[in-house]
This record gives sequence, structure tokens and C-alpha cells, in this order.
Amino acid sequence: MIEILATLSASAAAGMRIGIPLFIIFLLQGSDFWSQVPIFSHISPRVLLTFVIGCSFAEIFASKKLWGQRILQIIHLCLSPIVGGIMGVTVASATATPQWLLAVIGGLFALVLQLVQVGWFYRLRGLPLWAVFLQDTLCIALVLFAFDAPWQGGLIALILLLFAVHSAKQWYDWYHTSR
Repeated sequence: MIEILATLSASAAAGMRIGIPLFIIFLLQGSDFWSQVPIFSHISPRVLLTFVIGCSFAEIFASKKLWGQRILQIIHLCLSPIVGGIMGVTVASATATPQWLLAVIGGLFALVLQLVQVGWFYRLRGLPLWAVFLQDTLCIALVLFAFDAPWQGGLIALILLLFAVHSAKQWYDWYHTSR
């Protein structure tokens, strides 16, 4: 059960940002850990670290402007299921749970959160700056919780899922009343 909660916590972080969670895992686990992850095992750790740092800085600075948010939304929508699956497998790699199951759960969870984020982006015509800072902070906290406090991180991730379901119902009601 704990590995599922840790997977949800890390995947929720990947549902908000892509480069920042990977960078934090790179810092926490070290470069030799990435040789065990199937997709990253064929890439040099220096190249991987350079790429992850570049993505993290791009996310931090581009997310503060409207045009940057639009570009990041497209990139994140395409890559969040993949990174969510990687995060799920990475966090719970030492458990007996099948890795493919954790990858599917993590990828779908990250996609759901990213779709909700895209919906709010278009409904509000851009995310306010306070929401972007909240996303950055929550993303970092969820990755740290996935390793140090998976129960609390999983609980936060489930609250985010509840928020996503509530948002979908709100958008459904809004759409049908405006017709």
C-alpha cells in the first residue's frame, strides 16, 4: 500500500512539472541510480543531468509568462504520462509490486492531473502567478514526500485527485448551463 501512495505522490509531481521532479530524484538518488531505470540507462549521466537541469530552469522561468505556460502545457500534456510512469517505477523500484503496474498507475495519474491543469489554464485564460508558485512548491514537496513520507504524499495526491474530479464535475455543469 505504501508503494502505491509513494507512486501517486511522485506521479502527482510529474503531473504538474516534468523537469523539476526528475532533477530532485537525480539529486536524491545519485547518477548511478539512473543506470537502473530502463529508458535512462542508455544515456550518459552527465548528458542526462544537463538535460534535466535545462528542463527545470525552462519550466521555472517559462511558467511565469502566458506564452511560456501555453508552450509548457503542450509539452507537459504529451510527456506527463511517460514521466509519471518513470517516476512511479523509480520511487517504488525496491518493492515486490510489478513495475509495469506502477508505471501505468503513475502515468495515468500524471495525465489526469495534467488534463485538469490544462482545463483550468483555458478556463481562466492563463494561470495566475500565485498558482504557478504553488505548483512549483507542491511539486517539490510531493517528490520529497514520495521518498521520506509516502503516506502523507499519497494523501496529498489523493486530495489532488479529489480536486480533479470536482473540477471535472464543475466544468460539466458549467458547460450544460451555458448552452
